[in-house]
Amino acid sequence: MASKISHEKYISSAVVNENIVSCEIKHKFSDFEIDERIKATVIGHGYDTPTPIQDQAIPEILLGRDVVGIANTGTGKTAAFLIPTLNKILLDRTIRALIVAPTRELAMQIEDEFRIFSRGLGIYSTLCIGGAGLDRQIANLRRSPNIVIGTVGRLKDLNNNRVLNYSDYKIVVLDEVDRMVDIGFIQDIRKIMLALPRERQSLFFSATLTPEVSGIIRDFSKNPINISVKTQETTKNVEQDIIKVSSKEEKLAKLFEMLKKPDFSKVMIFGRTKWNVEKLANSLMSAGFSAISIHGNKSQGQRMRALSLFKEGKVQAMVATDVAARGLDISDVSHVINFDEPQSYTDYVHRIGRTGRAGKTGQALTFVI
Repeated sequence: MASKISHEKYISSAVVNENIVSCEIKHKFSDFEIDERIKATVIGHGYDTPTPIQDQAIPEILLGRDVVGIANTGTGKTAAFLIPTLNKILLDRTIRALIVAPTRELAMQIEDEFRIFSRGLGIYSTLCIGGAGLDRQIANLRRSPNIVIGTVGRLKDLNNNRVLNYSDYKIVVLDEVDRMVDIGFIQDIRKIMLALPRERQSLFFSATLTPEVSGIIRDFSKNPINISVKTQETTKNVEQDIIKVSSKEEKLAKLFEMLKKPDFSKVMIFGRTKWNVEKLANSLMSAGFSAISIHGNKSQGQRMRALSLFKEGKVQAMVATDVAARGLDISDVSHVINFDEPQSYTDYVHRIGRTGRAGKTGQALTFVI
């Protein structure tokens, strides 16, 4: 299916630090009224000064406020809700928290950060995602973990099987709410929120505030504090251009040429379908490139291994569907290549947001026929 996006939108020079809004940091982690064990763990991992979203959100969450956090990806949103949630559970072991994410990969990243911050606290979590063993997740839930981290589809299955009861959770976190809406989970989100206890703390984190997201927040929060620390558009520090080709064969040949260049060191390549992604990854490997693929047909174990290899720089290229365009925190991606054009400009922005992170300049190239 042809993209309806004007090709002019794929062309832009990188402008680093243009129109950045300066956010004054008012705290250090040592200033927060949190358990000393949590402080020691956080500071021990090299975190001294919080990011803007952490600086503003953590005190409000500790006070029990509903919070709406609007921030770019890669700005420390996960710690902004995990740290105060862990503290609240330490103060009251009857509190249980439900954290909902749009993709397995984002849920896994949240779980990884939870393990860091919860070390030695006797607070436990269960990861409930598709592609992993359902029986094991059921067994873990029956142990009444303090925190459940899951994707919408798997949580829905567990609730339908009467293993997961939404009314048990006094804290709910919806992470990347706009992405959940984008991929069609808005009604499922509403069902979850309706089933939660009336007296609860609701935390919403999103990169954008669309009318649909605003509607969910309006209907399911109580006098929320709105925190927006978006600095600049993700695309501003990404050099963007198109590569015109006349055939699929020429497109593949030009991709091979690019990947032979030394500066294409850590490359994310996006395709539109699972089949196209798998075929392209196989073509790259047959041509002698180190490549892996990630898409919805892969088992959870395969996806975890692929992500690990790419994050550690053990493979040059990761070929992915849009499942990897959002929420993944992968450092030092040199290039994003849109082998297949995205279906929408929003998808395009999230794809190219995998490069040019942490103040660095990245490059994004889009093939057009």
